[in-house]
Amino acid sequence: MIEPQTRLFPPSQGVPNNPALPVLIYRAALPADAGAIETHVNANGWECRWRNGIFDYHHFHSTAHEALMVASGRARVQIGGEDGDTIEIAAGDALVLPAGTGHRRLTASGDFLIVGAYPPGQDYQIERPEAADLPRAFAAIARVPLPSSDPVGGAAGPLTRLWKG
Repeated sequence: MIEPQTRLFPPSQGVPNNPALPVLIYRAALPADAGAIETHVNANGWECRWRNGIFDYHHFHSTAHEALMVASGRARVQIGGEDGDTIEIAAGDALVLPAGTGHRRLTASGDFLIVGAYPPGQDYQIERPEAADLPRAFAAIARVPLPSSDPVGGAAGPLTRLWKG
């Protein structure tokens, strides 16, 4: 099993980020094929719900954890809000964002495609920093249950060890 890179971010200009759980960055961990990614992630207990890109503005989800798997292409994304980190992602990479983590696309290739997934029962709302009510967002983040499995590694994957809450 590939061990992910981890990053933890403090709040950033209206983006709460997650105070306890790190972002997980998996490199070359999945096939570069949307259908194969969906089969793999669904078998690991997460629900693939959409195929598209990443918005080009800072946003976050305080009501759900989110997995973003790159099916094709490459992009530069910023995670953690305005004060966060810029990273390059490419086909086969996966980002697992704990509830509250800011993210946006800076640049992308023409063939950039993401598969988005969430733990069962978690519904995301798109929230923007300029409209954020941070006390409400932090309260919502605290109520989001930990997933029982890792979308990349399954029940024994690194997420279950790294996200102890």
